[in-house]
Amino acid sequence: MPRQGAIVAVLAIAGLASSFMFTLVVPIQAKLPELLDASRDDTAWVVTATLLAAAVVTPIAGRLGDMYGKRRIVLVLLAVLVLGSVIAALSTGIVGVIIGRALQGAVTGVVPLAISILRDVLHEDRVDAAIALISATMGVGGALGMPLSALVTQYSDWHALFWMAAVMGVVVFGLVLWIIPVSVLRTAGRFDYLGAAGLAIGLTGVLLAVSRGNEWGWTSPAVLACGLGGLAVLLVWGWFELRIAEPLLDLRVAARRPVLLTNIASLAMGFSLFASNVAYPQLLELPAPAGFGLSLLAASLVIAPAGLVMMVLSPYSGRLARTVGPRLLLILGAIALIVAYGFTLLLSSEVWHILVANLLVGVGIGFGYAAMPMLIMRSVPQSETGASNGLNALFRSLGTSTAAAVIGAVLASMSTTQAGAQVPTAEAFDVAFLLGGGAAIVALVLAAFIPQRPAREPHPSLRR
Repeated sequence: MPRQGAIVAVLAIAGLASSFMFTLVVPIQAKLPELLDASRDDTAWVVTATLLAAAVVTPIAGRLGDMYGKRRIVLVLLAVLVLGSVIAALSTGIVGVIIGRALQGAVTGVVPLAISILRDVLHEDRVDAAIALISATMGVGGALGMPLSALVTQYSDWHALFWMAAVMGVVVFGLVLWIIPVSVLRTAGRFDYLGAAGLAIGLTGVLLAVSRGNEWGWTSPAVLACGLGGLAVLLVWGWFELRIAEPLLDLRVAARRPVLLTNIASLAMGFSLFASNVAYPQLLELPAPAGFGLSLLAASLVIAPAGLVMMVLSPYSGRLARTVGPRLLLILGAIALIVAYGFTLLLSSEVWHILVANLLVGVGIGFGYAAMPMLIMRSVPQSETGASNGLNALFRSLGTSTAAAVIGAVLASMSTTQAGAQVPTAEAFDVAFLLGGGAAIVALVLAAFIPQRPAREPHPSLRR
């Protein structure tokens, strides 16, 4: 077997590639209507398609990994990433780009699978630190990927973004094939195709309502039909999953107190993280007096250090989790986010104020995102790690999706006319920061009620 350090490094690179897909098109997002000769409402699907694919594929990929081998499913997801990137790179119209972006979104399932692989192949003493590193990549890839994307689009054609993603996918595919051992821990049984379809339909309805509510109108028939219809499908899906022998997700395991509270806290943490991702860049880029008037590249460089903080903290997160437990780590992460938003509400008149706040966000997400998979894996059997981590990633995605819609709606509704354009007011940003801090307070309260240390199943290497 390859050295354990090499396994962790390759999985971390895969995590970085996965999270990079979410900031890949940020530099060209405002120009998409012009580049693709389409309406702004249509080009919004370039982002929405990635979001929907990520939310639907992640829990399903986790279950497939438990059943058919986690490395195999990671390779499939990376191949889908490459295919989607090539389709988008060769496209000149909106349809091809949307299809490509949807396929790129599927790679999000790599991170929870990578975390599950760590539990399977690493010695118990190394698992927590490795999980902290892989979890950090979910924030690092986005933070560091933004200035990279800005540089590429500044000096090259926008298609180069997708060629870069394709090359990245090919390199990571080769590394996984070479370094990551074949999965030997499998869950017997048949795949729940009906459950997968029900989950996909329900999630798509709910996420469409959340992500397109601003454009379609929150009380429009389309939003109500998608949202209420999606919730109805998910209720029927849950009823069905509890009554079959081999469900897609074991909801009884998901309903255990530590798992349930961790997942709901993950939703709140995801909201708190993405509130900063929406509000801070706009504040930095808007012209004075509403903002600081920075270019996209300059704003990205202010945001990027938060990703470096997450990466630097990851080994300490693992050691801290082994010493005091991941519950306290999650509490510390929530406190750091609360301090970040509180600091911004008090001080946001200089660029360095936003830099400091983002560094605190990096601390909060670095600790919080490291703690959540540790809490999950201490509470579920070995055979459920892929699906359970996938479900946890889904809750984080729901949090980020909701934040994107809610914070976007706040900034759009509380705006004023400046130089012929609508720009958010200072009060709008204050509300956004209050909402981000409020979500962090919810995560803090939930974390306080998570049991201290559930019984942990022995690591395979320690069994007799």
